[in-house]
Amino acid sequence: MAEVKAMAAKEAHGLLEPFSYDPGPLGAEEVDIAVEYCGICHSDLSMLDNEWGISTYPFVPGHEAIGRIVGLGETAEKKGLHIGQRVGVGWNASSCLHCDPCLQGNQQMCTSGQPTIIGRHGAFAQQVRSHWLWAVPIPDGVEPADAGPLLCGGVTVFAPLLDYVKPTDRVGVFGIGGLGHMAIMFLKAWGCDVTAFTSSPNKMEEARSFGATRTASSTDAAELKKLARTFDFLLITANVSLDWNDIIAMLKPNGKLHIVGAVLEPIPVAVFPLLLGNQSVGASPNGNRAQTDKMLRFAAQHGIKPLTEHFPMSEANAAMDHLRSGKAHYRIVLDMNL
Repeated sequence: MAEVKAMAAKEAHGLLEPFSYDPGPLGAEEVDIAVEYCGICHSDLSMLDNEWGISTYPFVPGHEAIGRIVGLGETAEKKGLHIGQRVGVGWNASSCLHCDPCLQGNQQMCTSGQPTIIGRHGAFAQQVRSHWLWAVPIPDGVEPADAGPLLCGGVTVFAPLLDYVKPTDRVGVFGIGGLGHMAIMFLKAWGCDVTAFTSSPNKMEEARSFGATRTASSTDAAELKKLARTFDFLLITANVSLDWNDIIAMLKPNGKLHIVGAVLEPIPVAVFPLLLGNQSVGASPNGNRAQTDKMLRFAAQHGIKPLTEHFPMSEANAAMDHLRSGKAHYRIVLDMNL
């Protein structure tokens, strides 16, 4: 099999450089996908810099891939997929389908599953390989050039809606960035009353354009206190420390604080207020395959797509620096030119 051209870093914090590798024989349940576009997620940056201590090098980032199938294993070709079909691959590249989480429909929590960029080469490359389950067909009505971020950030904020949120709920979204701006669009289409919380005053008007009913400061304690006991659901998409006690105090009885941002510091939680209000604090990763399919259909039906900036894949270092500087507006997509 021909070698795959990619962009890889040789060490933590290293530059992405041209790199080639032999993908080896295609497994029976595997799919090879020729990458057309690949979104950049902050997790790619965290893995590049080995912030989580699990990166291996050479490291090829990329887990928001959109492309066309160019290879199907003998089992994969019996799963409704076909050569030339446009599919996407997100955070997950494989699941065993026989462990307890998989059998319960939570394939994203597979006990032996493999993420697309952990222990394997990702999609900053001409080609990416996945298990057939995670080669997700892209429906008509979803623009391929902007669809990559839906496969990671999109389903991450959409899955909690399926699990916890009613269309009549009043919802607050903290962090109007790569995750948060998609959350607002989904929640608006879901039918919710949405308040966007941000520390950046210049993002407030744009948050309304995404569908927020109103905006508020995420760092003004007085403003947060005025909103006590007014929200059914609070979604944290930021990865920074916040005034957690004031935020939890904004929940109605039976309300839920739900975290999808990778907050690395411990969150102090006073149990007694939660107990009295029958409230809860939770978190979730990305969604399962069924939730991913529903998210894509919902996006197609409502014309939802992330706001993206595009770079050629050969300029991946400039794109990563753009993300690292906090200037991404709001998701970055690499266009294949390797």
